Amino acid sequence: MIGRITSSTLTQQTLRTLQANLAERDRLQNQATSQRAFRSPSEDPAAAATALGLHGEQTRAAQYARNIGDGTAWATTVDTALGASVDLLNRARDLTVQGANSGALSATARGSIAAELESIRDEMLAQANTTVLGRSVFAGTSDAGRAFDPGTFAFTGTGADGVQRRISDDETVRVDADGSQVFGQGKDSVFALLGDVAAELRSGTEVGARLGDIDARLSAMVAARGSIGARQAQLERASSHNVAVSTDLEARRAEVENVDSVEVLVRLQSAQLVYQSALQVTAKSLQTNLLEFLR
Repeated sequence: MIGRITSSTLTQQTLRTLQANLAERDRLQNQATSQRAFRSPSEDPAAAATALGLHGEQTRAAQYARNIGDGTAWATTVDTALGASVDLLNRARDLTVQGANSGALSATARGSIAAELESIRDEMLAQANTTVLGRSVFAGTSDAGRAFDPGTFAFTGTGADGVQRRISDDETVRVDADGSQVFGQGKDSVFALLGDVAAELRSGTEVGARLGDIDARLSAMVAARGSIGARQAQLERASSHNVAVSTDLEARRAEVENVDSVEVLVRLQSAQLVYQSALQVTAKSLQTNLLEFLR
């Protein structure tokens, strides 16, 4: 059975169609101006869920980037301090070799060498107490502020508990160095060793036997520098990988959330033409006469 269609019914249906066309044009207009595919999750729940997951991954990648940057600062500081310490200890070894030639040196010359050795000791102690943002890079997780006591050369850090930085979901790296292994501690430290050599030079004692002790400390420093160099390379690789991951995540996020400007403009122009045509057709088809109005 065919239902009765009145002018009122036709008018309401036409208005609903016009409203739907107007809403679509408004949606496309918002996309064109905001460059976003949707304004709220209800418009596209699947895309919103994907975008939410991508934002979470981007947040994680950004945190790893900060960890890598901080870890690189620590590792670079350690490497610089170790490089300076190796240079200083090599100079101290050369001076010890000179001082070992006791027959050709006067007391004044031996005293000059001893004074330079003590200066090297103090410089090396300063390198061993190098800090990053107030934390010693050779004291592990200790908050003592410095790794070695200037008077006793006692180690104040926690060498076994290294400073770790997480640089990926399944990778962490130690970014400090164990000062007690690199420099020794107390009477067995490189600082005490250089002080002893200086004292022996002043007293006229033969210091050639000390070269073996200096070489042992030099080997420990070189080994520590090689280890931190390997960790720097690890951080660099992690940084490159993180940049690649971040770039890929941003591309995927843009694909989900952003719109193709050209495509949206074409669809917007099409929607505007459809709406204008609908208005013109409606204006001609809904010319209500007096009799229809009275009904």
